[in-house]
Amino acid sequence: MLDSLKYRDYRLLWLASLSAGGAAWALIVARGWLVYTLSGSSVWVGLVTFTAMAPMFLAPPIAGYMADKFNRRNLIAILFTVQFTHNAVLVVLSVTDVIVVWHIVVLSFINGFARASQMPAGQALLPNLVPKDNLLNAISLNAATTQGSRLVGPALVSPLMAAFGPVGAFATCTLFYVFSFILVLNIKTVSFGSMDKRESALGNFFAGLRFIYSHSLVLPLMITVFLHCCLTMSFESLLPVLSEGFFSDGGVGATYLMMSVGTGALILVLAIAGVKNLKLRGRFLLITAIFSGLGPVLLGIAPTVEVALLGCFVMGGSQAAYMAISGAVVQMSAPDYMRGRVMSVYLWHIGGMMAAFNLINAALADHIGASPVFIVTGLVFILTIFISFMSKPLRDLYINGKVDY
Repeated sequence: MLDSLKYRDYRLLWLASLSAGGAAWALIVARGWLVYTLSGSSVWVGLVTFTAMAPMFLAPPIAGYMADKFNRRNLIAILFTVQFTHNAVLVVLSVTDVIVVWHIVVLSFINGFARASQMPAGQALLPNLVPKDNLLNAISLNAATTQGSRLVGPALVSPLMAAFGPVGAFATCTLFYVFSFILVLNIKTVSFGSMDKRESALGNFFAGLRFIYSHSLVLPLMITVFLHCCLTMSFESLLPVLSEGFFSDGGVGATYLMMSVGTGALILVLAIAGVKNLKLRGRFLLITAIFSGLGPVLLGIAPTVEVALLGCFVMGGSQAAYMAISGAVVQMSAPDYMRGRVMSVYLWHIGGMMAAFNLINAALADHIGASPVFIVTGLVFILTIFISFMSKPLRDLYINGKVDY
């Protein structure tokens, strides 16, 4: 399960990703509760979440190109510096008590742009840090940091949220990013992609897009993942209003709900990391996809806080495992010289729509409540999975674990 951690540079990247991911998820919770406190509206929370995720529309194509053209380690270090600076400014504004919603909107965009740019570089660097036969394990463990940080970040800041409010979380996030920056600077592996000299600059820029759109397995998988992110993973803006129905302190309650999501994510993705049989991975992909739809339904009908926490646990575990396996399939299919551009296109499709649907879901929640939104989106995604069986490559992936198309 932990094979890849014996490689020094991979271990450094893994710890840096865990620290940065913890900062990102803690920031989502603290920032969302602060905006809800200042505005009293889920729409403003959705707008801030949208602004933080909107760079997924803009940054990945540029970042993927840069990740294949420049030293990937140095690029990640620069982007961690931007995120550290963003959090430091947020702390100063909060401590001086001059912060208003529009400050958070602008800072969220800066933070989101840096994070969206960091992801393709990190995912392109990762396969260069372990032997090829450890790639599936390395990708799964990396996904564990991405998803499990939903637990680590909120868990570390929840007592600070209770004692000092959001500013305590913001200060902790700043330290997380400093730690990530130091770790990345200690990575010794030099990793570059390459450009096709026969192509123009514009042709090289769009190489990842052509690869995905012409691949018989990656394309239908990406469409399904795209809908998964729209329907089941765009829930962050709903947590503050949902938590008020179960907890006396909605801000701390939202943190507990996110911690439950992170707990499920960490457990399931670590379990996936230990699975090396491709056929079994395909079956897990199908099962976790179905439970990704059932989780929101359970959360939407939850009569008690215990059931709500269980719904978050199921959501987090199934979503994280589904995304880990899907991401591994795309990584295995992409050639190394253009992996940055391929992964940037993949992130571009899924992250951008998560931003849009967080805003849409928040607007719906203000009118009909959060629970109906969870129920409807969960059921629609389950229907989507049954429809996806119409694609032969996806059927082969679900049933036989076949990835060589």
